Amino acid sequence: MADIETSTVSEEGYACTSQVGEFDLQIDATDETGPNPNAALVATYASCYLPAFRVGGSQRGEEELGKVQIDASAELDDDDDLAAIAFDVHVAADLDDETAADIAERAEGICHVHSALRDELHADISVYPGAF
Repeated sequence: MADIETSTVSEEGYACTSQVGEFDLQIDATDETGPNPNAALVATYASCYLPAFRVGGSQRGEEELGKVQIDASAELDDDDDLAAIAFDVHVAADLDDETAADIAERAEGICHVHSALRDELHADISVYPGAF
């Protein structure tokens, strides 16, 4: 049996509903009824990286990061394929540059989506401590 199983259905048009466990996820290539697949991938990447960042902080002895927010952006090529992804990670904790960089690097190794992407799509990550 597979570790992850999903079911994706489209009754018509370009919108799909994916059943992921007990959750329905709406994806629409035209951005009419949900995010498009590229946007969903970028959001999924950020949603994986953020808890990985917290784990990286814990590994570094920074248990109290407070609020963490990732503002993600992506560039598309001429074929509308993802060409580049960037994360601006805003952290309430006042971390020094070395600690922030170490936590960011640790998070890359922890984030499963990061590991699944081809190297040229790994996010270009900037961390902004003391942001809130």
